[in-house]
Amino acid sequence: MPTLLLVRHGRSTANSAGILAGWTPGVDLDDTGRAQAAALPERLAGLPIARLVSSPLERCRQTLEPLLAARPELAAPALDERLGECHYGEWTGRPLSELADEPLWRTVQDHASAAAFPGGESLRALSHRTVDAVREWNDKIAVDHGPDALWAVATHGDVIKAIVADALGLHLDHFQRISVEPCSVTAIRYTPHRPYLLRLGDTGSLAALAPRPHGHSAGDDAVVGGETGTA
Repeated sequence: MPTLLLVRHGRSTANSAGILAGWTPGVDLDDTGRAQAAALPERLAGLPIARLVSSPLERCRQTLEPLLAARPELAAPALDERLGECHYGEWTGRPLSELADEPLWRTVQDHASAAAFPGGESLRALSHRTVDAVREWNDKIAVDHGPDALWAVATHGDVIKAIVADALGLHLDHFQRISVEPCSVTAIRYTPHRPYLLRLGDTGSLAALAPRPHGHSAGDDAVVGGETGTA
């Protein structure tokens, strides 16, 4: 089955200001975020990316712009609202330092499955929509591009943490134990039996994720770096 590259958007103006952006329009990459995005094509060089998908929010689309400029063979990313940021409702646009004093903050941190943002969505709903989206896309990529295809999604931190928790079989209450930096890449390979987490929040070279030549795979349950699927 294909390998999914989850790219968190580069650092945004809201990240650097400590603001919970959510779906606020007009939140762009800051100078650091633009530099991170500019470095992404080199990090992904040599990886035959079959398809790009993105959250519709500006900061995700901006993160992919240098990659699209460097790889003209790539089609424009499909925009999927299911892979957009959590709908934080009344928390949207507020400083994180202020939100930390809200009673709900501890629920978000310690008992995410019970957290629902006032006027927004629950973290359970976020998990369901994002996991459904990547699994549906993964099946489509396998049909269109073959079982060894690589594809990439530009999305958001909480989205990536929810997808990783599902891949690892973690209860959603543990998803805050997962950390993904801006413009990091997380790689998951879905197989008929179970997903494998190949990279988590990687900010370095990704060359080892290139598909192996036919005849060098240990089968569907093989993992990169482990010959028998036990490493």
